[in-house]
Amino acid sequence: MDKLRVLVVDDEFGIRSGIKRILDKFEVDYPFMDDPIGFEVSEADTGEKAIEMLEAEKFDIVLLDNKLPGIQGVEVLEFINSKKIDSKVVMITSYASLELAVRVTKEGAIDFVPKPFTPQELRSSLENITKQIFLRHMTTKLQKEGKQIRFQFLSMLSHELKAPVNAVEGYLNIIKEHNCGDNIAEYMPMIDRSLERLNAMRSIIMDMLDLTKIESRQAKNNVQPVDFCQVAKICMSTLQPMAIQKDVKIYLNCSGPVVMDFDPDDLEIILNNIFSNAVKYNKDGGRVDCNFTDNESNVEILVADTGIGISEEDQQKLFKEFVRIKTDETRKIPGSGLGLSIVKRILENYDSEISMESELNKGTTIKIKINK
Repeated sequence: MDKLRVLVVDDEFGIRSGIKRILDKFEVDYPFMDDPIGFEVSEADTGEKAIEMLEAEKFDIVLLDNKLPGIQGVEVLEFINSKKIDSKVVMITSYASLELAVRVTKEGAIDFVPKPFTPQELRSSLENITKQIFLRHMTTKLQKEGKQIRFQFLSMLSHELKAPVNAVEGYLNIIKEHNCGDNIAEYMPMIDRSLERLNAMRSIIMDMLDLTKIESRQAKNNVQPVDFCQVAKICMSTLQPMAIQKDVKIYLNCSGPVVMDFDPDDLEIILNNIFSNAVKYNKDGGRVDCNFTDNESNVEILVADTGIGISEEDQQKLFKEFVRIKTDETRKIPGSGLGLSIVKRILENYDSEISMESELNKGTTIKIKINK
């Protein structure tokens, strides 16, 4: 939303050109906006011309004079209402009266600026209208995105959990019925596969809990001095069983305590996701190197693995929700596709960033800069 489109409907050339000059370099900016919003002005000198333009194009704001040659401004306003055109209408007229003000307000005009008006009066009116448009736009966007994310998540969750639940149930029934005889060794492969499926489900459930935790509380909920290296050691010990299974060695390089203010729960979520990916997508017999550097303005975390790598094209997708890169090598690796998007969202709360460098069959390096 860089610029709002404004249609000025007035039969006086001086008024139209004056408004154009007033709005030429005027921008509306509030602390909750990422960027200021400017205005792009179009003109119509009659009501008929205005209706023609409104039918053909989208305008966010209409500055509408009532006294026009041909059909009057109030009739243009009635047309906008009848066609349910989504434009905010401001009446600008020198023939101001209480009766007209009441009528146009009933017809849906959002403001009434009598002529002659000063540049500041016009800017003040448009400033308020711009704020309303921006907030409505953001509310609609958040509602749509929220519904879509919830739908995607529930769909993914039901799909990802249904198959392992059915598989584990099938294995348990085979064991219960002694379908493979009484030798317990015959059932060990089924028990191992059941445990693998349960571990995969646990991973998905943990991602769901992390996402819920982030969305249900304020950012930086429990900020306190945290030793990043100490939290990293805890996360690595949790991952040791998986690393041992893949014969992946994990190395932590900390020259000393790396301490800064951070929410320890947020840090644990970040490191668990980054470390587990480095192990899961590694090659058997590979290694993971984790380096923490305490700089003057930030803490830098580098996690480099010797894994399967990711193509440059796919790297751009990985930080979005529910994205999983499916190849012959990754097809059987369980996951929700939420891990890196969760990490990115947490880091954004701290005005910090994450980036990636990767090469197919050579490995991946994740770089995180957490600003102090």
